[in-house]
Amino acid sequence: MIIKTPITDIRTDMKKTLTFFAVLATTLTATAQIKVAVHETAQDQPVIPAEIYGQFSEHLGKCIYEGIWVGKDSPIPNVDGYRTDVLEAFKALKIPVLRWPGGCFADEYHWMDGIGPQENRKKLVNNNWGSTVEDNSFGTHEFLNLCEMLGIEPYISGNVGSGTVEEMAKWVEYMNSDTNSTMAELRRKNGREKPWNVKYFGVGNESWGCGGNMKIEYYTNLYRRYNTYARNYGENRLFRIASGANGGDTHWMDVAMKECRHNMDGISVHFYAVRDWGTEDDPITGIPMGKKGSALQYNDQQYYEIVSKSLEIEDIIRKHCAVMDKYDPKKNVAIMFDEWGTWYNVEPGTNPGWLYQQNTMRDAVIAASSLDIFHKYTDRVKMANIAQVVNVLQSMILTNEKNPEDGCVLTPTYYVFKMYKAHKEGKFVPGELTCEKIRVNDKEQVPVVSQSASVKEGVLSISLSNLDVAKSHVVAVNLDGKKCGAVKNAEVLTSKDVHAHNDFGTPNAVSTQAFKDYKVKKDGTMTVTIPAHSVVTLSLQL
Repeated sequence: MIIKTPITDIRTDMKKTLTFFAVLATTLTATAQIKVAVHETAQDQPVIPAEIYGQFSEHLGKCIYEGIWVGKDSPIPNVDGYRTDVLEAFKALKIPVLRWPGGCFADEYHWMDGIGPQENRKKLVNNNWGSTVEDNSFGTHEFLNLCEMLGIEPYISGNVGSGTVEEMAKWVEYMNSDTNSTMAELRRKNGREKPWNVKYFGVGNESWGCGGNMKIEYYTNLYRRYNTYARNYGENRLFRIASGANGGDTHWMDVAMKECRHNMDGISVHFYAVRDWGTEDDPITGIPMGKKGSALQYNDQQYYEIVSKSLEIEDIIRKHCAVMDKYDPKKNVAIMFDEWGTWYNVEPGTNPGWLYQQNTMRDAVIAASSLDIFHKYTDRVKMANIAQVVNVLQSMILTNEKNPEDGCVLTPTYYVFKMYKAHKEGKFVPGELTCEKIRVNDKEQVPVVSQSASVKEGVLSISLSNLDVAKSHVVAVNLDGKKCGAVKNAEVLTSKDVHAHNDFGTPNAVSTQAFKDYKVKKDGTMTVTIPAHSVVTLSLQL
């Protein structure tokens, strides 16, 4: 049962019953209107990096093949082998940075298998994800040319788990050297004259798990060794990213910072909102199934459980920041949340190793509230890459596995990222939120509203998310006592049913709409009525 705090248990005797109703009346009076005080004149606030809205693409399921890449000879409309509809969706989103080739796949990926004439490229079995055959038709050139075409900063994950120091060194040279070296000449032979000047480079991925099952004490020595030979070329400088912690593993962070802080620019942290990582047998088939729950079928309690789990990311950030501040008080090393998002059981009838899941308004409010948290810590958090961009986990875009020639579908999470473009490279504006919380269980609570604000070019953008699954809420917005300016733009993402999602045949069940349910009062404040399970963004002229 879900109840609003601070309601006490109802007892049978009259005295306690009267006390209960007195507390209830006080609570309702105090929280009838949620308050957000936005300090738009605050000084010395960081700029929200565009890279907070980064994406992740892995050779996993249909993310690359049929998702991004179909090949030049495909009947699916394409531009030099890239799906036209997906390219257009990428352009509209203005993706700032894209991580590739993994993920777990990165530490089994040998880059030289993916260059040269496609008919000569080696095939391998993708043992991490469904044991599908990887033909390497999408390799270094295909990825980096895609990024260049769309103005995306590429982020390469290097192979430490099964690769060699020499292999990694040559890959960096192949991508970034403008000399007459063997690797640079090989790149030219394969059709690329000038280097791509890749900036972001990860030295291994999840080295505590699929990237080698290492202890941190061992990985730090490997990191220092591999990093030594990942050299800079010309004026380009690598932004070197160490494989960091699984969730809140502060021991990993402590040792990594102590041993490697002078040799890295960033360190990754991975966090997924998961109900239960375990498995159980299906009562009908007896086949082991995940306990993560369904992306589409959930009750209110399960909704709040995942929302509550997603909000744990703030506590994880705080704990890692405290460790990092001991060794790096000037904040020279950045946290890179290069994998985050929701994770459910795969959709029925799909390959369990392809991690294809649907995406509802539940995921939209989780995306928005997670981005709100990242905004608050951009003095340390400099990048975040939601997992993943197409057809995998909490994706932006879905393509049809059974009928690949169908057009693509944009998910509710896609629309959140599109709405939040208003905050990209804006100055973070702190705010004070006063609202009630919804009790999930004995330990966890969910605030009914999440908020974020930024200012850019004289425009203040405010995002408000209603995490309450059932009720709309009125929010009073105050700008340090100043009058609210004219509202330049206002959008809402919502639906009558929290389970609403976009699918083939119903691609527009959830999309952004013009928002009008706000009012600027005579005293200069503004009230905004946000529907249940919704995301609202308003832009005001200062």
